[in-house]
Formats: sequence, C-alpha cells, structure tokens
Amino acid sequence: MPSSITLSELARVLLVDDNEAMLARATAALKDCCQVVGSVNDSRHAIEAALKLKPDVIVLDISMPGISGLEVASRLRQAGSTAAVVFLTVHDEEDIILAARAAGAIGYVVKPRLGSDLTLAVQEARAGRPFVSPLRAADDH
Repeated sequence: MPSSITLSELARVLLVDDNEAMLARATAALKDCCQVVGSVNDSRHAIEAALKLKPDVIVLDISMPGISGLEVASRLRQAGSTAAVVFLTVHDEEDIILAARAAGAIGYVVKPRLGSDLTLAVQEARAGRPFVSPLRAADDH
C-alpha cells in the first residue's frame, strides 16, 4: 500500500458474522487495506450498526441465526443504505450467488478463499465492480 494513502481514504468496513473466529480472521485479512469500523456477531444488530456507522462496504455472512444475511442485505437497501455488500460465506452454489445478487450484493467470497479473495473483493466493491470467488465446483474441472 502506498504511504500516501491516509486512513480517511481507506474503505470503511463493517463485518457481520455469527462466528467470532471468522470475524477475527476477516479483521486480520483487512487490517492493512481497510478501516474496520465495527464487527457485529448477529443479524439483529447488523442493520442498526450499518445505519449508524455508515460503512463503505459491509462484509456479511449468509447463514446466521434468526435473519439470514440475504434478508439483512435486502433490509439495508430498503432502509437506504448505500454500502456495498460483500458476502463471506461457506455456500458455493450458483443459486445462492444469484440470490445474493438479487439481495443487492456486489461481492461474493467463499470462506475457504478468505485469505486470497476478501481484500480484493472489498476493494472491487468500493470501486463499484463485482467480484465472485472461483467456486470449488469450477476448480474441480
């Protein structure tokens, strides 16, 4: 990262995942390129945190107790959030990727590729460009 970039120019990111270890991994992966403005471990508080913190990008799990990440993304759009949504999930099925896009996501990272893909996905999302991790099924061919 060039030294001329200031903290205010870094993408402001909110992390949402019910797994504390995954939140820690995502925070560590993003620490050099982003400003993690918050992390939330349940979907109930995700919308409140997003509207209060006004991040540039929200990294959101799909499978969480209560409200799914897909529903959280939809509700954020309805509430007027302009944050780009990047899903970070174990799901690598094409129909779930399509559902994520329908919910307003611009990025999609499968958790096994967190280390290699999350930073790029967040940077692409902030620039308004879509990103989808290569899927395991595609890797098998």
